[in-house]
Amino acid sequence: QVQLVESGGGLVQAGGSLRLSCAASVSIFSINAMGWYRQAPGKQRELVAALTSGSRTNYADSVKGRSTISRDNGKNTVHLQMNSLKPEDTAVYYCHAVRVGGKEEYHYWGQGTQVTVSS
Repeated sequence: QVQLVESGGGLVQAGGSLRLSCAASVSIFSINAMGWYRQAPGKQRELVAALTSGSRTNYADSVKGRSTISRDNGKNTVHLQMNSLKPEDTAVYYCHAVRVGGKEEYHYWGQGTQVTVSS
């Protein structure tokens, strides 16, 4: 089992920055990929950014150039730095982790952290 605990959400004005953090209960070397999803009211959950164990990154077009995903191996933590925030970035942000074992994929989610961007 992998437990994920998010932190860093909050209220910020448009144009501001936030850094979200996700601490894993296990070594992130044992996790194949970690990332952030978000879900706004009335919308489906969508990928924001992902980071594989091989350090490949993937960003949603809507945040590309404004966001950076990174990891702190020593603290088993993944960060999402978001800059130039827009009101449309308002959502609950969820940390996500994937472990692959044989032919199985195991998905884990954090409890979510609210990000609100005021105009």
